[in-house]
Amino acid sequence: MKPDFTFTTTIAKVSEQLFHGEVISCTLPGSEGQLTILPHHTPLISLLKSGTIRVRTSETVHDFVVQKGVLEVSDNHMTVLIQK
Repeated sequence: MKPDFTFTTTIAKVSEQLFHGEVISCTLPGSEGQLTILPHHTPLISLLKSGTIRVRTSETVHDFVVQKGVLEVSDNHMTVLIQK
């Protein structure tokens, strides 16, 4: 059983998975401004603009550069599809 203070995150391009795991928080460049996703976030779909996705796990921080993408959050899971 996963801890209550994390949520599952998948970040991928069409042809490759860049990250999959349990995270504490994720900050993303939403089309309307910066978003921070925490565990048990309300369901959300958003376009992403150019910037950096910052993923915090219990051990480290991962940064991913994005030009465009789509974010979906539901059922304590976040999926990000990065477009070319």
